This record gives sequence, C-alpha cells and structure tokens, in this order.
Amino acid sequence: MRIEEAILGRRSIRRFDGRPVPAEVVAALIALACTAPAPHHSRPWRFFDLASPQTRDRLTKAMSAAWHQDLENDGVDPETIPNLLEGSRRKLSEPPTLLLACIVQEGARQWMDDRRRRAERDMYVQSLGAALQNLMLAAHARGLASYLMAAPLFCVKAVRQAFELPADHEPLFLIALGYPLPGVTLPPRPEIQVEDFLFDR
Repeated sequence: MRIEEAILGRRSIRRFDGRPVPAEVVAALIALACTAPAPHHSRPWRFFDLASPQTRDRLTKAMSAAWHQDLENDGVDPETIPNLLEGSRRKLSEPPTLLLACIVQEGARQWMDDRRRRAERDMYVQSLGAALQNLMLAAHARGLASYLMAAPLFCVKAVRQAFELPADHEPLFLIALGYPLPGVTLPPRPEIQVEDFLFDR
C-alpha cells in the first residue's frame, strides 16, 4: 500500500468483529510507532497493552470516578450520569486490543522558567502524536481498524495511580485496535480546500 493510500484510507472505525490482534502484530506496530521524530534524539513513548478484563476494569473504575466528579462539578443531571459513564465503559471494554500511550520526558531540558518548561513538554506531546499516527497508519495497512481516545488527558492522576505508573509516566491517550466489523460504512471525508489551511506570508 502506498503511503498516500494509507493516509487517505485510514479512518476512525469503532466497530470490531471481535477477533484478537496477534501479539506479534501489536509488537510490529509499536516498533513502527517508535520511529517517529522526537525531541533530543529520545524515544519518549511508553505503551501498555491493557489485555486482561481485570486491567480494563481497573482502568474503567479509575476513569469513571474522575469523570463522575467532573460531571457533578459541571452540574450535569445526576440521573443522566450513569448512562454517560456506561457509554464510556463500553468504549474501554469492547476493543480487542486497547493500548495506553504515555510520554516520559527523557532528556528534557530543565529550563528555569515556566514558559520554556511548557514548551519543552509540548515537544514531547507532539512527538507522541507522530508516534500514534505511525501506529494507526501501519494498522490500516495491515487491515486493522483503530481509533484514538484522549480521555486519559482529563484524568492523568487517576490513570497513573490505577496502574501504579512511575511518576515520570504521563498517560495521555488510548488506542483501540481490532479487525473492522464487515459492512461498516463511514461518511465520505469532507472535501479539503487547501487554501483554508495554507497561507503565504
């Protein structure tokens, strides 16, 4: 598959046929993810395969508690909260493979001011985005479906505590992987008008 075909063909598909993704395929995808550009010649990505039901349950409980608190603080009707949380639980339990993606700021420069420290962290977060794009394009090229969930960004502390991650591990994204359910159809992509995004100066 040519790279243009992979880029244009990759879509966020949320329905899987239930077949497990072989461990060697997951390992190959992680290896490709780790070829992404990163700050200071580092490899600042850590991936955790949340394979067992017990692990998924631990994640769900930790994230649900954080979400529940946020929804209460937002003034959401208490009677609707359980339904909202149930939808999130399904997203975590249904994918055949669920990967937790973290950054570690290895090699980061210890700037004296907050402005440059924030910029330094931003470089690492952006490199994780590049790694995840590698992973999802490679998954598509292998006939897999995937989609990205940014929910850990909103409850980093809860996820870190749930898995007793080291203090320097910052859990930011989840990647759902599996073989697409046959017959899944998606709307066409909106046409891209390049002039809306590319400007001369």
